[in-house]
Formats: sequence, C-alpha cells, structure tokens
Amino acid sequence: MTQNQIRVLVVTRAGGRCEYCRSPLEFSSDDFAVEHIVPKSLSGSDELGNLALSCQGCNSRKFVSINAIDPATGLESRLYPPRLDDWVTHFQWSDDATILIGLTAVARATIERLELNRSRARTSVACWR
Repeated sequence: MTQNQIRVLVVTRAGGRCEYCRSPLEFSSDDFAVEHIVPKSLSGSDELGNLALSCQGCNSRKFVSINAIDPATGLESRLYPPRLDDWVTHFQWSDDATILIGLTAVARATIERLELNRSRARTSVACWR
C-alpha cells in the first residue's frame, strides 16, 4: 500500500477530524499528520491500527509521548489511544461547548499534554461539531 493510500484510509476512518481534539481538517490552514499512536522510537509499528489523524497542534504537543500526568491525581496515565478507546467514554464538552472536560485519568492527562483546551482547538471544534 502506498503512503497516499494509507493517508486516504486514515483520513476516511477519522471522518476528516483530528482524532484527539476533533478539529476538522476541512477548515484547517495546515495539513494534518498521519501520526503513530505508539511512536516508532518506542517500537510502534506502521500498521493502520497504530496510525491516527492528528492536527499539527496535537501532533507537535504529543510528539513521542504515550503517557502524561493526570492533573487531578498527580499520577501518570496513558494518553488517549484513538484505535483502542471510544472518544465519548473519556471526553465531553461543557454545556456551552467551550471547554473539553476529561471524564477519566486518560482524558485529563491527554487534555493537559496536548493542551486540548487551547483556543484554536476549542474554536475550531465548537464552530463545526
């Protein structure tokens, strides 16, 4: 399979949205990355199950991380793995859709590490969700 074919599959599977912050690719000024959920530097594979669509903001903040600190407990937690877990199990939007709320340690650690409540991510998702 070519890199382009892989990209098309990943974008389609993600519904054209960042699999972390849910920002839509269609309205982004930057192209999204096909990123490794478990980085290759930590023995992650190039298999489709280890690939996720990520906006540049989330991709650069995640970098090679697979864990982060849950700010509520101070304990280390894994980051949200898009291929393994359902997004709505971990995250919900505030009533006015301005703040992403972490329902689990995984979500809180991911929100903190990827800064999912950064203004560009919130505005992009709130306008188009």
